[in-house]
Amino acid sequence: MSENIKFKCSCCGEIHEEWPALTFISPDNYNCLSEEEKKSIGYIDSDFCTINHTDQIDRFIRCTLIQKVNDHCEDLDYGLWVSLSEKSYVDYEKNFKKDREEKGYFGWLCNDIIDYEFSESIPMDVITRNNRQRPELIPHKDFDHPFVKDYYNGISKKEAERRIFNMLEIVNKNETENEDAEKRKWWKIW
Repeated sequence: MSENIKFKCSCCGEIHEEWPALTFISPDNYNCLSEEEKKSIGYIDSDFCTINHTDQIDRFIRCTLIQKVNDHCEDLDYGLWVSLSEKSYVDYEKNFKKDREEKGYFGWLCNDIIDYEFSESIPMDVITRNNRQRPELIPHKDFDHPFVKDYYNGISKKEAERRIFNMLEIVNKNETENEDAEKRKWWKIW
């Protein structure tokens, strides 16, 4: 793979040459809903998502995770969703548009990241940031999962580029194959 990866940004439509952020536009829980359920019990915007089941409400927020790349000057950025408790979600939502001090919440990762097996969700610390930036995710270090190990140990540039290439391939397929695009439309390159 070349030093500069060219990709078409799904936000602005322009061609960029730096590493893109690998993002999900919705949590997997929302993706699993039928189109009718999304309209009747779901709500989603660029930063918040709720699913109003008859017996509970699931609450999600969008965050970022920075994957260290050991042999390169650039890190790999992810845009991921986590679920929060009602108390944490309400507090975060109330303070979302305000400049705020750093605050921490507990959340569960709600996206299955390509190249990893997920039999259960990964516990995350959700750390808010100033200047209206999305919160940063930090996986719990003692949780035994390859994604957590990669987060703390770092990955190689070759591995980061492979992940970017795989994501770009999925996004490009989405643009050319309508039926498959519906199945994978939660992937996005920024």
